[in-house]
Amino acid sequence: MMKRPEQPDAGGVIARIWRGETRAADADAYMEILNRTGVADYRATPGNREVIVLRRVRGDRAEFLLITLWDSREAIAAFAGDDIDAARYYPEDEKYLVSAPEQVEHWELAARERADQ
Repeated sequence: MMKRPEQPDAGGVIARIWRGETRAADADAYMEILNRTGVADYRATPGNREVIVLRRVRGDRAEFLLITLWDSREAIAAFAGDDIDAARYYPEDEKYLVSAPEQVEHWELAARERADQ
């Protein structure tokens, strides 16, 4: 049996994943709102390690995928509240989002390889 190469310790990190959609024409405006609201709140919450915002425009829609990395479920609860699986929205979201799921996903980080290390 082949031995797997050693993987760096992911340190119990939990990824919180949210998806949403806006009209393509609103993509830049919504990105500004995300930075001012959700991204700022993620970064201000103790236990948040990283915020990754992905965006792609497909036809008349812009899709957003946010991946945040956290130290623990307790840290996520400090941001999201007791029901960490519930998506958290801001008043401005209602104006822009055409698709806004009620739930987010949580994944345990199993390994992470960085090109700069």
